[in-house]
Amino acid sequence: MRANTLIMIVLAGVFGVLAVVLANIWLASQRSAMARTDGVQRDTVVVAAMPLKFGDTLSADKLREIPWPAGAIPAGAFKTTKDALAGNGARQALQAISANEPVLATKITGAGQRATLSAVLGEGMKAVSIRVNDVLGVAGFVFPGDRVDVLLTRTTRGDDGADKSFVDVLLQSMKVLAVDQVADESKDNPTVVKSVTLEASTKDAQKLTLAAGAGQLSLALRQAAASKGETTERVTLSDLIGETPADVAARQAELDKQAAAEAAAAAERKRADDKIAGLTQAVDRVGSQIDQLSKVKPAPAPAPAVAPAPEVREVVKEVVRYVQPEPPARATVNVYRGVKFETYDVPRQK
Repeated sequence: MRANTLIMIVLAGVFGVLAVVLANIWLASQRSAMARTDGVQRDTVVVAAMPLKFGDTLSADKLREIPWPAGAIPAGAFKTTKDALAGNGARQALQAISANEPVLATKITGAGQRATLSAVLGEGMKAVSIRVNDVLGVAGFVFPGDRVDVLLTRTTRGDDGADKSFVDVLLQSMKVLAVDQVADESKDNPTVVKSVTLEASTKDAQKLTLAAGAGQLSLALRQAAASKGETTERVTLSDLIGETPADVAARQAELDKQAAAEAAAAAERKRADDKIAGLTQAVDRVGSQIDQLSKVKPAPAPAPAVAPAPEVREVVKEVVRYVQPEPPARATVNVYRGVKFETYDVPRQK
């Protein structure tokens, strides 16, 4: 037998013995743990035999008792089904209860009570409904039991007469009691809602009622584990783009002016291109005509025409002479003698 084969056989035996020893140790530890558990005092707890949703009526077939360590019974749990159903009237579930989940007194109504929002409200809390739409209501993804922040958007008129819009975080970590008229926390299908009911203190309820008429309310869904508030600040239009509405209007006017100038320049370039295209076509036509004329043979030169002899006409010259007129024989002489005016007719001397 080869040495390698012998070594493999020895190793296999060692590992087999080791596996048996470890298995015995584990079994012994499990038996000791079970023995210690058997020594713990046990009791019973009522759990849901099937999933329950908001408004379901409790009955014996929907509940069952299971063993539970006596020192670890949850507060508000029932030990027997009879205790859970005791009282005059039926009890209803106030929230979703999973199968095998302990049925606690805080999750069901009292005997004879109905599953209403008033039974779900905490001590000193109020239920307030606000109007939302498919966008303001986080696209229908807000369900009963979620936590939301309430945002308030307002528009006010400044000292300069311009409208200024801003958003404030009105309330934080508000518990959603119902969407529309559904308060079932097991509902998980997104639906477009028209109203959301929140659990709020008296002062917060006053804020929500006043804010509903002062501006537009929106919801911001919070992380399930994020129940603490956070520091917030007002957000305005200048925080979005770093400019005021006047700056935006001025920049838009400048952009419109540039667009108009570019359109005018484009029209001028088009007119110039059209002129150049027209001249090019005219040159092409002239060139075509010249080419056609160059292909035509020239006609023979016509014989020179003989001009007729000019007609001889008699020229009559007219002579005009200027004749000096004969001066008059007498002349009139005017004479002033002091203030007296006298006229004399005397013969002209030659």
